[in-house]
Formats: sequence, C-alpha cells, structure tokens
Amino acid sequence: MTHEDFKVKVLGERTIKSPLKPSLHQDDISFGFIEKHDRVLVDASLENFKRCRENSETPISFERAGPHRHLYFDALKTKVAIVTCGGLCPGLNNVIRSLVNELYYRYHVSRIIGIQYGYEGFISKYNHPVIDLTPQRVERIHLFGGTILGSSRGIQDVSQIVDSLSALDVNILFCIGGDGTLHGAHAIHEEVLRRNLKISVAGIPKTIDNDIDLIDKSFGFETAFTIANDIISCAHNEAIGAYNGIAVLKLMGRESGFIAAYAALSIQQANFVLIPEMTFDLYGPKGFLCLLRNRLENRHHALIVVAEGAGQHFFDDETKEKDDSGNFKNKDIGLYLKDKISEEFRSVNFPFSLKYIDPSYIIRSAPANANDSKFCSLLAQNAVHATMAGKTDFVIGHWNDQFTLLPIPIAVSKRKKIDVESELWWNVLETTGQPVSMKN
Repeated sequence: MTHEDFKVKVLGERTIKSPLKPSLHQDDISFGFIEKHDRVLVDASLENFKRCRENSETPISFERAGPHRHLYFDALKTKVAIVTCGGLCPGLNNVIRSLVNELYYRYHVSRIIGIQYGYEGFISKYNHPVIDLTPQRVERIHLFGGTILGSSRGIQDVSQIVDSLSALDVNILFCIGGDGTLHGAHAIHEEVLRRNLKISVAGIPKTIDNDIDLIDKSFGFETAFTIANDIISCAHNEAIGAYNGIAVLKLMGRESGFIAAYAALSIQQANFVLIPEMTFDLYGPKGFLCLLRNRLENRHHALIVVAEGAGQHFFDDETKEKDDSGNFKNKDIGLYLKDKISEEFRSVNFPFSLKYIDPSYIIRSAPANANDSKFCSLLAQNAVHATMAGKTDFVIGHWNDQFTLLPIPIAVSKRKKIDVESELWWNVLETTGQPVSMKN
C-alpha cells in the first residue's frame, strides 16, 4: 500500500459556501469542518509509529469523512440518484432514508431519484421506471427490512448506465452494495471520466458478511449476528432436548466467517464453529466426526455453527457454477455435514438425533437493529458530505472509530477474512472448546 492508493479523487475546485454550520463558533474556528490535515491512520500501532519516525516516513492514512466549508455542487442545480444492488441486508432502507433526509433538509437538494432493481434500472430494455424520493416517501421505510428500490445481481453495460445518467441529468450517484457493486461503481466512474462528465460516484459498502477490506465493520453485520444469537439459543435447545442431540446451524459467510464467529462469541453455546478460512478433515482421529462423537459421548448434545463457505474443499471445483455477479456458487456445506454425520453414525449404530437449520433469508431481510440503524445514518450523512464537496470514486468507511473515505480500487483489492492466528479466532476456540486444528 502507498499514499497514492489512499488519495480520493475530486471533480474540481470547491467554490460554494456550505449551508451547514456544525457549531456556534465563527466559521474560521467552527468545529466539524474537515481540513486537509484531517487523516486517520491505517496502522495506529506504536510499532508502526516508531518505524515511521526512525525512517522519517509519513504513515499511511485515510482521509477523514465529514462536512466541508465549501462545496463543488450547487444544491439548486444538483440531481442525485440512489441505487441498491446485490443481496438484501439489514439497513438498506435506513441508508436510503438518511441519504434523502441529509440531501433535502441539510443541503437543500430537492431532486432525488431512486433507481429500481439495481444496475438493471439504468438499462432501457428492463423498463424499470425511476422513483422520486422525498422525505415523505421515505419517512417510515427504516422500520422495514429489504429495500424499497429493489435489487438485482449481475453485470450491466457500463456505457448504457452512463448514457442513462446523462439522460437523467444526474450529478451524484450513490451505489449501495458489496464487492460486485463497488467494482461496478468504479467502472461507472471510469466511463464518466472518459467522457469528461462531472458526475460524482460514491459507494456505500453493504455486505452482511463484513468482508470489505480496510473497513472495520459494514452495516447490517451487527443485526445479522444479533439475530443469529437468538437462533443459536433455539438450536441449542433443540440439541439438548434429545439424547445425543445434534443441531447443525448454517449461517451466511461466502468467503469470510465473521457472522459465525461473532454469533458464537455472543452467546457461547456453540461447540464447533466451522468457517471458510479454515480447512478440516471429516475422518481420522483428529477429524471433525471423531471429535463430534467424543463430544456426544461426554455431554450427549452438540451444536455446530457452520458458515456457508466452509468446507468447500470437500467438493470438486470443476462442478462449481457462478452466480450473476460472477461469484462462485458454494455447495451446501450444511446439508453435506448433515448427510455425512448421519451416514457415519448410522454405519456404527451410534444413536443420535439431528436437526438442520438454515435461517439465511430470515436474517438478511430483517430490519436493522438500533445500533445498525444509527451506523447507517452516519454512513449516509458522511457520504453526502463528501459528494457535495466533489469527492468521487470513493467508499465511505469506518476505521479506528472514525468515518473515513477511501478510493474504491483499494477497498476492493482483496477481501477481508478472519486470520486464524488472530485474537478473534483464539477467542472462538476458547468459547467452543474445539481444537486449534481438525487436521490429521
């Protein structure tokens, strides 16, 4: 990573005085406005500080998010579009509502439209009409899960998307979505740049898996593992309600097991947590099935939490298909474990009772909880501050307890995953009692 990787692009000079006044002081000493020197360290450790000091280096940092004294866009001449893409996630409606309210009430932008069904909404052949978004229209949407704009997966023609942005006279585009959506947002920015258009493109990261790099948490994640907490409790009741009872609970996590790990830590009733970042054997003295039998012989019940992307090494890569967003479709590890447990224990006449639970769609379509709702609002407000100041091709992030701006390319350069040598994973192992390795 270099300093250049963290430099956020700007459309041009900011000449319009902001209507915001964050404090009672005079403008020249007013609290809250962002200055050029306002940065957030990527690595805030003492070790990194000493290394930079010894080498006379400036530590790498994010631009801090927040309001600016002067703006690039004139509210009376500005039109904004909002689009939601990919799978559902708690908090989508909260973000939409907060974007509209911040634009309308704080910056006095009155022309705001919603693009229906993801990037499809820009493509004429789908015939999805745009929606006028007003504070009245979004007044109560935060009370419901999902997104009032609808969503879709899949790559659309970037040239046609920019054609639509031009035809609609859009100046600012907010793209709310995960890795694929952000890649799409960057491609839109590149086409806008090629045409020399003055359109700001901003990403608001939406991933229930919490797997976007250089962002410490994404909206919806806390709601997801909070709901999973309750489901783990119910699954635990199922397991202890039968002799040698087994509950297999599959949670979301295509490539990163954060939901499974945090949910297990939150309630401390899981006996095994299986995530994509670890490999494990099924058979042999150190394999999962042997450890599961030992658990049942000692305690007569077991709760297994498995992330959807775990155990994919058991399947043939050549049979994997891709979804419309270009992601490999995971094989169902939950059903696979259910079948293998049943097959193994029946073959040796070991008594057991097994329940399999998959609550994925219930979790992702739920409304945001209180803390996530607050987080969504602050993400949206800071995204509006940045775009009105002419920032573009950026993601609004959160790092070291501060809201940040980072260029889309560095945010999508790799996925955030659990380090199995980290304190987080050690905490999971301590909670479950499972061994460090289930490999022979």
